[in-house]
Amino acid sequence: MPELPDIVVYLEALERRILGRPLEAVRMPSPFVLRTVEPPLQAAIGRRVTGLRRMGKRLVWELEGNLYLVIHLMIAGRLRWRPRGARPPGRVGLAAFDFPEGTLLLTEAGSKRRASLHLVEGATALAAMDRGGLEPLEATDRAFAERLLSENHTLKRALADPRLFSGIGNAYSDEILHRARLSPLQLTSRLHKEEIERLHRAVIAVLTEWTERLRSEAGAEFPDKVTAFREGMAVHGRYRKPCPVCGTPVQRIRYADNETNYCPTCQTGGRLLADRALSRLLRDDWPRSLDDLEERLAR
Repeated sequence: MPELPDIVVYLEALERRILGRPLEAVRMPSPFVLRTVEPPLQAAIGRRVTGLRRMGKRLVWELEGNLYLVIHLMIAGRLRWRPRGARPPGRVGLAAFDFPEGTLLLTEAGSKRRASLHLVEGATALAAMDRGGLEPLEATDRAFAERLLSENHTLKRALADPRLFSGIGNAYSDEILHRARLSPLQLTSRLHKEEIERLHRAVIAVLTEWTERLRSEAGAEFPDKVTAFREGMAVHGRYRKPCPVCGTPVQRIRYADNETNYCPTCQTGGRLLADRALSRLLRDDWPRSLDDLEERLAR
């Protein structure tokens, strides 16, 4: 799922292409992507884009007439900038937005259709869509700590909860926790002050560094290679590959469609965190440490 750094770079690319321009037409081969009926989508046609902003992991287009077009890419949704009049590609094409200088395509890989488009009228209707997460790059140390401790969750869940923090998801929460040298399963209620401060510094550093990196990679081009698995990440998507800090093989916890990646040496004192499915299956055979794991793999 595109997260804060990806959304920021998307918005910057869109600003150069559609800000101040009228939305000339919308073509939707997949009508189910539109999740609102009032106002009708036709009401947006011909209106200029007067502003662009991020709301969590959503992209918000401010249109003339107090209208807001809200795009949520979910896991597999992506944006593509193409020559004016380009057709949405095959089965992955969800919508095409025509502007004077080009066409923006909304696509979604896979069979599940989770990406969404909302058209709402007025600031109140837009605010109702906001999950309320704290902006991590704008928060003071005190505000960050208060929000983190407002509910007792694992650090992984807390960072990725859109009600607590805005724009952080599965990928960058892995990177943040690795940078902070904290276990993804550590409970927020058991954090010390120094650990909270270290976590806040890691949030700012990781999100800022990756935003700058993605901005530099895109340059003046539209960012076409948006992915959750990027070269240069420390642990996310790097199962069994060496940690760039200590060389320990990166481990994972799998659940549903997601997985958490972490370094046992840097984050958990050498302890392997139990994968729910495998640990239930293996029970007493589940390795408890890196030494235990290596011994079992060597058999």
